[in-house]
Amino acid sequence: MSLGKTLTLSTGAKIPQIGLGTWLSKPHEVENAVEVAIRAGYRHIDCAMIYQNQDEVGRALKKVIPSVVKREELFITTKLWNTAHKPELVEPELNESLKQLGLDYVDLFLVHWPVAFPPVPAGSSLEPEDPNRPGWAVLDLETSLTDTWKAMIKLLDTGKVKAIGVSNFRPDLIEGIVKETGVWPVVNQVEAHPLNLQDDLVEFCKKHNIHITAYSPLGNNMAGAPMLTEWAEVKEVAQKYNATPAQVLIAWGCKRGYSVIPKSVTPERIISNFQQIELSDEDYEKLCDLGRKNPKRYNVKTTYPPFWDINLFNDPLEKDVTHQIKIV
Repeated sequence: MSLGKTLTLSTGAKIPQIGLGTWLSKPHEVENAVEVAIRAGYRHIDCAMIYQNQDEVGRALKKVIPSVVKREELFITTKLWNTAHKPELVEPELNESLKQLGLDYVDLFLVHWPVAFPPVPAGSSLEPEDPNRPGWAVLDLETSLTDTWKAMIKLLDTGKVKAIGVSNFRPDLIEGIVKETGVWPVVNQVEAHPLNLQDDLVEFCKKHNIHITAYSPLGNNMAGAPMLTEWAEVKEVAQKYNATPAQVLIAWGCKRGYSVIPKSVTPERIISNFQQIELSDEDYEKLCDLGRKNPKRYNVKTTYPPFWDINLFNDPLEKDVTHQIKIV
């Protein structure tokens, strides 16, 4: 059984290039998906508190550790949710994720978004609604990214995380937290596919040895736009390689040096997504041209409820937002 390629992080640790995403997986589907993936050779599983399915991931891990795989052969990522950005809440939230996953440590712990929400009582919605603006999330505009990042740095001494990083961060936000702390994130996990090239961000991360993990490599259904797997140009390239459109899109991300975390709960797709193909330079450029002509970001928080009134990406779809992210 092939375990696929790995890439080396700035810490020296290896991250498997193709992993399994668990975002937008319905309840009772993830446990089976994770088990199928690990039995098929996946060693990289991407999780988060907000996905509200980490207990299922934990049940799957229990079935395969140590009978199929040793814990140290797996690379498990989870993320700090927006309601736990206050420094005193960072470690307790990590502890809760570890409990749900049934693990002593995670390989990577990310700040999920550069946005804080007020803390919420256990069992409440993790996207608390602003009572004055139905449909909009309430923001915590006091807690700074630097405060949160300092608490993340402290976790490195606990043995509960091997590395820390960020997700959905622009270069200026990364520069801001590094200026205050001197500690660079090891990974920046971002939406990445041929329509969302983000060449400036890619260049910045390369320069500072920050690894990029690509989420939604096939696009997603959040804003009602067609998935990238449905684009004629992608299908045409897939036909040429006798591959699936998903394999082509995953190969595009791999060619850019990303680790890529396609989400699927269908066993056949989980298995085929893991079968790596290599694109020619010509076909890679053909796909890049899609984004040069029709740039699109699927996951913009002003396009589906609960809406976030804050500028995350400097995207045209965010032109009417009121607030800027507080770095310090």
